[in-house]
Amino acid sequence: MPALSDFPISHKWPAQHPERIQLYSLPTPNGVKASIMLEETGLPYEPHLVRFDANDQMSPEFLSVNPNNKIPAIIDPNGPGGEPLALFESGAILIYLADKSGQFLPADPARRYEAIQWLMFQMDGIGPMFGQLGFFHKFAGKEYEDKRPRDRYVAETKRLLNVLDQRLDQRAWIMGDDYGIADIATFPWVRNLIGFYEARELVSFDDFANVKRVLDAFVARSAVQRGLDIPKCG
Repeated sequence: MPALSDFPISHKWPAQHPERIQLYSLPTPNGVKASIMLEETGLPYEPHLVRFDANDQMSPEFLSVNPNNKIPAIIDPNGPGGEPLALFESGAILIYLADKSGQFLPADPARRYEAIQWLMFQMDGIGPMFGQLGFFHKFAGKEYEDKRPRDRYVAETKRLLNVLDQRLDQRAWIMGDDYGIADIATFPWVRNLIGFYEARELVSFDDFANVKRVLDAFVARSAVQRGLDIPKCG
């Protein structure tokens, strides 16, 4: 049976607790999906900081787990059948941890797929579009004199916020009364949009009252507050 020590990534980031889920991440909107989920479920885990400023994500050790060189990634030493399992892609990690813990994903098949549908809405829409808006508004793209690229992503971001706002009308969370992986995937990106990307006014965020209400409820959760700062940078 393979052990955690058989994975090259464990040589660069040695495990102090090899019996726990190993998290390789950085507190970005995608990275904190995994840390928040782990905090919410109570599954034992050990976080490892993947430093982008040191190009850790391009190291052979990290690429051995995620050839797409993105965070987060995990290794569960006690995966299906008791065998170690390495996973990348934040959405896949959320589904896996939900299934492992029996939490935050409905057991009813129809409701399960409805939740996964909204998870994919974040993965395919909110994440990529908000990220592009951040590039054109705050980072290198702001130097472009032609504002049509930025405005394209502003318009699409507003459209996505409107879809989300309508979904949350008279709902506590994306799936109704039940908080789950769709919320854990979505609201770190909403928080980043108006915080780190400084786009609150640009996208008229305060017009989306339901999104604002649920974001406030999300960041008030103690597990979310812990997960937003894991792994600690320093």
